[in-house]
Amino acid sequence: MRGTGTLIRDFVLAATLVGLSACAGQVRGTGDLGLVIERAAGRVQVVETTGRTALGAISGLGDLSHASVVYSRDERHAFVFGRDGGLSKVDLLSERLVKRVVQAGNSIGGAISQDGTLVAVSNYQPGGVRIFDARTLDLVADIPAVYGDGTTRSKVVGLVDAPGQRFVFSLFDAGEIWVVDLSDPSAPAIRRFRDIGRQPYDGLITPDGRYYLAGLFGEDGVALLDLWNLDAGVRRILDGYGRGEEPLPVYKMPHLEGWAAAGDQLFLPAVGRHEVLVIDRRDWREVGRIAVAGQPVFVEARPDGRQVWVNFAHPDNDVVQVIDVATRQVVRTLHPGKGVMHLEFTPRGEQVWLSLRDENRVEVYDTRTLQRIATLPADKPSGIFLTARAHRIGL
Repeated sequence: MRGTGTLIRDFVLAATLVGLSACAGQVRGTGDLGLVIERAAGRVQVVETTGRTALGAISGLGDLSHASVVYSRDERHAFVFGRDGGLSKVDLLSERLVKRVVQAGNSIGGAISQDGTLVAVSNYQPGGVRIFDARTLDLVADIPAVYGDGTTRSKVVGLVDAPGQRFVFSLFDAGEIWVVDLSDPSAPAIRRFRDIGRQPYDGLITPDGRYYLAGLFGEDGVALLDLWNLDAGVRRILDGYGRGEEPLPVYKMPHLEGWAAAGDQLFLPAVGRHEVLVIDRRDWREVGRIAVAGQPVFVEARPDGRQVWVNFAHPDNDVVQVIDVATRQVVRTLHPGKGVMHLEFTPRGEQVWLSLRDENRVEVYDTRTLQRIATLPADKPSGIFLTARAHRIGL
């Protein structure tokens, strides 16, 4: 039988733990959490996908008009990249801003290293990539994107993480791809690939981390780099896919990071065309085109690869189309509302979350029935980023 002193100590300990728990908020895991960017408010909403609810918000994040997010490997912390050069580290469980640094004048996104220790930010102004310690946000390395005479800087786009503690990115103005090895952060090893094509506007990496693809805005085509065999150099694929056709005005640049991989097929948005391109990943040849409702922006596959969901640039940004991969046919055209900016699948694909900027809400659809199952209010929402991204290469 325990003595009175022991019982008192146990009671005090239990009360202390309850108090700490109350201060920290609800005790929970992070696997079903995510962030919704509220672009006009400089704020992110913390959401959970099990009950499809908003848990709270974190403000003070600056200009989020073109924001993106990556996660720490434990999914607790998110790194938010703002258009104003701000890099913000936020804690999803305590719903607070941990630290924010303004590291450039104009930024376009970022990535986190394979081991989770480094965060990289790609900058338009000044052009280049800056590397930070993920724990402290202290600057670790500065990589100016210089080209030509060695003093001119290029805008950096398409920054992704790659196996081997590497980052890969494209230089928009220079027409180059750089691979940076940060095994030793104090001495980044850079491999440059020049003359890849005019104006690479975005980049992606295949889910296995082997191939990096840069879409070209200045010409029809895609630049392909095999990260297993850098000595082979850059290969051009889909060269002249729009040959003989007059391209349409581009109202919004398509995003390659949200590309769709379904088995051996890849689905990519065509620049300046109302088409989704289908590529056979075994030989990187075009094997089909799918006519869609407008200029595609995001083309994303459900995690099981059976469906591809597409949203569109203005004036068709109230439309979302669902493609059946087996038949390569549009099987449903949805009209969720005005200003569909982004879409994000839950890890197993039973839900897809859509942000409707112009209607100040987020819609959740059941991907089996294609019916809306939830609506959440949000202030000018844009990007939606779920914590499952922490465990995927290139996201």
